[in-house]
Amino acid sequence: METITREAKVRPSSPFLKASSDSASLQRDQAPDRKAMGFVLVHAGAGYHSESKAKEYKHVCKKACQRAVEKLNAGALAVEAVTAALVELEDSPFTNAGTGSNLNLSGEIECDASIMDGRSLHYGAVGALSGIKNPVLVANRLLSEAQKGKLSAGRVPPCFLVGRGAYHWAVDHGIPPCPSDQMATKCSLSAYKRNKRKIELAEKVECSAGAQVKRSRQSSGKVPQQNGSGSLDTVGAVVVDWEGNVAAAVSSGGLAMKHPGRVGQAAHYGCGCWAENAWKLNPYSIAVSTSGCGEHLMRTMLARECSASAQSEDAHQALLDTMQNKFISSPFLASEDCILGGVIVLRCCRCADSEPSADLRALLVEFLWSHTTESMCVGYMSAQDCKAKTHISRLPPGAIAGQSLAIEGGVCRLGSPVD
Repeated sequence: METITREAKVRPSSPFLKASSDSASLQRDQAPDRKAMGFVLVHAGAGYHSESKAKEYKHVCKKACQRAVEKLNAGALAVEAVTAALVELEDSPFTNAGTGSNLNLSGEIECDASIMDGRSLHYGAVGALSGIKNPVLVANRLLSEAQKGKLSAGRVPPCFLVGRGAYHWAVDHGIPPCPSDQMATKCSLSAYKRNKRKIELAEKVECSAGAQVKRSRQSSGKVPQQNGSGSLDTVGAVVVDWEGNVAAAVSSGGLAMKHPGRVGQAAHYGCGCWAENAWKLNPYSIAVSTSGCGEHLMRTMLARECSASAQSEDAHQALLDTMQNKFISSPFLASEDCILGGVIVLRCCRCADSEPSADLRALLVEFLWSHTTESMCVGYMSAQDCKAKTHISRLPPGAIAGQSLAIEGGVCRLGSPVD
């Protein structure tokens, strides 16, 4: 693992993971069916993952990988597989997405989610959505409906809906509603009560100090960072299928104690996720999913920035440079002293040594993750692998969250030419 400080001084650490270990394990037990090929990389949020709950975080990442691989092995394309992974992440009470999401200032759950298909380049998203258990299903349905073409009278179909409009559209399209109180957990409710008391106390202190303007730090992010689960943000996944198509998705409950109606990066185009198949000017297919402080990720459009830079020859160096120069040291965040975010990146191309006439050519997949937060939990799995691998990446001792970054990853080869 390499890390880098805000001043771009590289900290010595263990080497970047090479292909030798991951490549061997990911190629075993290859199935003869050409559709049993693909790869998924997921994350359970960039923030703080306590050691006491490490097992739970890893377990949900493992289950998300397994769900995506089940779809891939059944012949599903990347969009369907990445949606399956996100549903699993949203259903976990340990993540800040779907069930167990942070509550806003009014004590309600409002979720954001988006998905992008690298093959069609279509995108679907929802923001500040209440009353739907799996927001990613609505985002995916928006994407698929848009692919059908224009509506009656030549109307352009929506790709991004928010609030009550998004809720009614979802229900009208067969997605079942779910009362928000059924999505709240004991942990999210207790965190809300603690944070509510902290805000009330802070307001009293400001008033007693003679503050002329009363401000309740509703969306600063400082309150939720003081508790374990509340400091975790957007969950996400990136997938490549047997055809070489890529897809990416994200889902989030947003910042704890956020102002009602606030929409984070998980719903915004180019900020929460990005997916783009290889084409004339781009030799690689790339999928990206981000996590962290939504305001920081939106102002830097980090997902699209990471995708664009990954088209260079050295993906690892490109991601390191992007996280340092386009995020930590971004002029758009010059007023911030703690830049919090994380990203997972999947890059793939057809292997040069594959026979061009073969029915199936092998895929070379590079997968990376990087974060400026204290930790980031990830999981990854090949459709040819027997089980998922999980890992909680952490900044090294002495590194300052928001001013330093960690980067890790691996390389694997999927499939082989067939006669």
